Amino acid sequence: MPIILCLTVGFFIGQFLLNQYHNKEKIKPAFSEKEKVFFIQQGVYSTKESMEKNTLNFSHYIYHLKEDKYYVFIGITKNNKNAEKLKNHFKNIGYDTIIKEFEVDNESFLEVLGQYDLLLENTNDNDAIKTICNQVLAKYEELVTSNESQD
Repeated sequence: MPIILCLTVGFFIGQFLLNQYHNKEKIKPAFSEKEKVFFIQQGVYSTKESMEKNTLNFSHYIYHLKEDKYYVFIGITKNNKNAEKLKNHFKNIGYDTIIKEFEVDNESFLEVLGQYDLLLENTNDNDAIKTICNQVLAKYEELVTSNESQD
């Protein structure tokens, strides 16, 4: 009798664990924490060739294709003051930009962006600002864009 009881309990526990494993892929979070993020937009282009030609001076940028238009972004920040700082920085080096607001829900990226925002807040050095922008854009590609393509 104890052996039959152990086998029965083991069977049900095994069945339960197997169901949990298979259901893990189907379950999506009920909600995700989204946060407002400011993107510094450099321009909008109708062709990829035009975009590539007009972004040669940028060592790093990201773009978003929407309705056959290429939207180019050269900076990202969570802080409105930093967004204005970046806009002024790019204006001083000869680029008119606009600030766009989007919501991002990638916690890893938001955490990294918060750390870069602290650095950006405390510097006015053009080389440091350029490096920070490049690092943030690279992290965005690594943590957000690559995850979107996997989903």
